Amino acid sequence: MQIKWLEDLIALAETRSFVRAAAQRHVTHPAFGRRIRSLEEWAGTDLVLRDSGPVTLTPAGDTLLQHARQAVEALAAARSEIEDSALPGQSVLTLATGRTLARTLAADWLWRVRTHTAGARVQVRTGSMAETLQRFERGDADFMLTYYHPAVTTRLQPSQYLQHTMAHDRLVPVSRAAAGGKALFHFSASKAVPCLAYANTLALGQLVSDHLSNHAQAPRLNPILQCDSADALLEYVLKGLGVAWLPWSLAVGAYKEGKLVPLAGRALEIAFEIRMVRSKRRLSPLAERVWDVSTAT
Repeated sequence: MQIKWLEDLIALAETRSFVRAAAQRHVTHPAFGRRIRSLEEWAGTDLVLRDSGPVTLTPAGDTLLQHARQAVEALAAARSEIEDSALPGQSVLTLATGRTLARTLAADWLWRVRTHTAGARVQVRTGSMAETLQRFERGDADFMLTYYHPAVTTRLQPSQYLQHTMAHDRLVPVSRAAAGGKALFHFSASKAVPCLAYANTLALGQLVSDHLSNHAQAPRLNPILQCDSADALLEYVLKGLGVAWLPWSLAVGAYKEGKLVPLAGRALEIAFEIRMVRSKRRLSPLAERVWDVSTAT
C-alpha cells in the first residue's frame, strides 16, 4: 500500500468526482482510477460506489477515509519532527504560498515576525494553487498563504483548519501609460483588446475568468499571451504588449510612477482576501508563536 493511495481517497471523498480528484492529484483520469482500484485490492473490498451521480464511499470506504486522514497527518508530523532533529538546536518554519504572494505580502509578513524567527530556519515554498495546496495538505508546511474568493474553491475542511485574513487586495485591469498619461489601450465594444492572461493553474486566472464570464460589462478581449507569473505580466504590460488584471499591491508602484493606467474605473475590478491557513492540530512552539503574532489585531 502506498501513502499516495490514501491521499487519492481523501481527494476523491472531498471532490466526489473521479475527474476533479484526478486533476487535483495531477494524474490522468484512468491512472487515478487504477490507483483507487489498487487501494481496493489492498483493502480487500469495494471502497467506492460507482453508480451515477456524485461519487460516494462505501461504509468500508468511510472507515478507511478516517484512518487515511489520521495517517497522512501523523506522517506529516513525523516528517516535521525528523527534519527538526536533523538540525539540532535549530527550529524550522515553513510557509507554502504562490509566487506573487511570496514577493508581496509574504515579504511583509516575514519582516513582521522576524524577531520571533531569529535563530530559526525559515523555508518559503512556492508553486501554483494546486501545488501549494497539496504541499500544505501533506503537512510539508506549517502555514499556507493563499487567495480567498468564492470563485476560488479549495477542498480544505473547516473542521480541520484555522484561517485568518491577512490583507485585502483587488485585481485591476491596467494598461501601459502613453503620452500625456493616457492609457495605451482602451476597452471598446467594437474592437477586441490584446489581453495578457494568467495560466489556468493560477488562482488569479480563475478569478479573472469567473468574473468576466459573469459580468454584463465584460469587454471584448483577444488573449495573445498566457503566463504563470503575475510579475512577468506586469513587465509585459509595461512593455505595451496588452492589458492585464494585476493585483493592485503589485501594480500600485508603477501607477504612482505614471507608467500604468487603470481601466474602466471600479466596474471590472475584483476584490479578494489573502488568508493565512494552518492546521488545528498543535504546531511546533515556533509556529504557534508566529501564528499568535500573525493573527494579533
